Amino acid sequence: MVDLKRVLKSYNHKNVINDVSVSVEKGTITSFIGPNGAGKSTLISMISRLIAKDDGDISIDGKDITKQKNNDMAKKISILKQSNNVNLRLTIRELVSFGRFPYSQGRLNKEDWAKVDEAIDYMELRDMQDKYLDELSGGQRQRAHIAMVIAQDTEYILLDEPLNNLDMRHSVQIMKTLRRLVDDLGKTILIVIHDINFASCYSDQIVALKDGEVVKQGPTCDVIDKCVLREIYDMDIDIKHVNNQRICVYFA
Repeated sequence: MVDLKRVLKSYNHKNVINDVSVSVEKGTITSFIGPNGAGKSTLISMISRLIAKDDGDISIDGKDITKQKNNDMAKKISILKQSNNVNLRLTIRELVSFGRFPYSQGRLNKEDWAKVDEAIDYMELRDMQDKYLDELSGGQRQRAHIAMVIAQDTEYILLDEPLNNLDMRHSVQIMKTLRRLVDDLGKTILIVIHDINFASCYSDQIVALKDGEVVKQGPTCDVIDKCVLREIYDMDIDIKHVNNQRICVYFA
């Protein structure tokens, strides 16, 4: 379980995360939604220790993250940030192999390469694994970075806007892959996502943020609600039921 209690983060004397308490159950996909500036990416970054909290407590499986060694954390949590540009000239396979660094320290063994192959296959990159990153489209590079996170083989996976630059087909592929990682391998996934329909269709839990505070958290059916969405986004969003899914109609 990921547990946040009264977490605070401020910049220039302004709270961007204000007294947030959230619990994420193991073996679930939890989506963080909300308008720009709601604090979603900041919250994910604090959980992964990319940035430090100013106050409050963050624990994973009952252990304070501030007291964990870096390498132990890297075997427990993997994260993909929005900006993941790599300036080195690497192939997809080489990039994905970086996910094994916490285990191999750069000296990959047979088991490490098996994890690399598994991640490449998960993301359907086998036929292009020897291509260089600068030869790829933005969507292909994004899939390669997600494969690197999968190869890290952590119990917890944190993804900040992983659908950036992806077309509809590959966005669906990513979300289905995340669902498989949870359902088949028992991973726990925390995802920052703007498309509330993907959040609705693939999440177990949703945390809705606005102005650095939690507006609503709970099962998808509790958050994908017309009144709740109006409070979050300041607009009326109609909800249709399609194939037992709640689909938000917000473009009209």
